[in-house]
Amino acid sequence: MVTTGDPARDALSARWLDLTRRRLPAAVRPGWPVRFDHCFQRILLDHACGGRWSDRFDGRPAYAHAPAAVLTRAVDLGEAVLAGAADLAALNRQSLVWRGKRRT
Repeated sequence: MVTTGDPARDALSARWLDLTRRRLPAAVRPGWPVRFDHCFQRILLDHACGGRWSDRFDGRPAYAHAPAAVLTRAVDLGEAVLAGAADLAALNRQSLVWRGKRRT
């Protein structure tokens, strides 16, 4: 994990990595369109930005360069996916549309 020296930001980054690298992949259900950490990260960050995350901020790893508000929205959306309150398939389709890999 990339550390910043800011305890709040480092805790948010740790939540992000736990969610996308461990919890979401472990919770994969039939019908989910993705199963790898980087796919969850793409989908959640794109939606937190309202479009391709790479059009909103530069740098990799993305979580380390995302504004805290964006990363917070992405974490909250990932938690909603886990709770069954957000449709991962629909989120993925929209992320792919934003990236020009799928038409509406």
